Amino acid sequence: MKLFISFLKLVRWPNLFFILVAQCLFQWCIYHPLYPTDSNPFNNSFLFILFSSLCIAAAGYVINDYFDINIDQINKPSKVVVSNIISRRWVIFWHLFLSMIGLYLTMIAFPFHNYWHIHVANLLSILFLWFYSTTLKKQLLIGNVLIAVLTAWAIAVVYFSKFTAAELFHPQESPLHHLRFFKLMVLYTAFAFVLTIIREALKDMEDMEGDAKYGCRTIPIVWGLRATKVYLAVWLIVVVAILAIIQLYVIPFGWYGSVFYCVILIIAPLVYVLYQLPKAYTSQDFSRLSWWIKMAMLAGVLSMGFFYFLY
Repeated sequence: MKLFISFLKLVRWPNLFFILVAQCLFQWCIYHPLYPTDSNPFNNSFLFILFSSLCIAAAGYVINDYFDINIDQINKPSKVVVSNIISRRWVIFWHLFLSMIGLYLTMIAFPFHNYWHIHVANLLSILFLWFYSTTLKKQLLIGNVLIAVLTAWAIAVVYFSKFTAAELFHPQESPLHHLRFFKLMVLYTAFAFVLTIIREALKDMEDMEGDAKYGCRTIPIVWGLRATKVYLAVWLIVVVAILAIIQLYVIPFGWYGSVFYCVILIIAPLVYVLYQLPKAYTSQDFSRLSWWIKMAMLAGVLSMGFFYFLY
């Protein structure tokens, strides 16, 4: 049982559950109401792309812990799984196994000649996650942006799996529901991207001690805490302003429930983080603010449920 629990920690099961919920809600609450002729939204193609995403993400978490073992022994020694509970050899095995399963499920779900963009994107995700763990995470900004892009892709892949490469690169005149589907995909992927950028910087501030010892050039190490806080404050102000504008736009439609939900469960936590940011100095402070960002991200994903009833 201890080994199984350690494996779940290794693959970051809460993050995998987040991906599962995000993709299922996007499929059921956004895609299905716009395309009701698809009587079975949870068909084999969707399930295969869902499980391939989970496998590729899990493989990324596994290999990240493999290369982060020295840093983690400083930043969070009580949570280190690699070598302490699961051997390094088995960690490499699970990375390769999960990566191959992710690619195999993609091959089953979609023929390459029509959906080569999905195959290429998932293969690049695996490669980028490897290079992130070995090199890119130690570089200024690059690693944070890459993780934000891959987080956004976890939602966007559902959208892109609905269209062949020809339909994407040579679009014909699209009906209105195609345009709505695209706009909602952009909205949620942009939201995931920005909040991941914010959370990754907070995690960098939380892990400064170990990162500095092993030569990482993260934002707080290169710029310092004050400049990093200004950087985060700008992102927070931008995302709060955009969310507020969106609420002003939907009020005339009478969507008061969704407005109340967004203000209380998404905007308010972000404003709280913005308020507390200047007062944060310790690893525990940044960890707590990171938790609030994660809760705002979860609330944002769950907000997809409103579209099922509002269409």
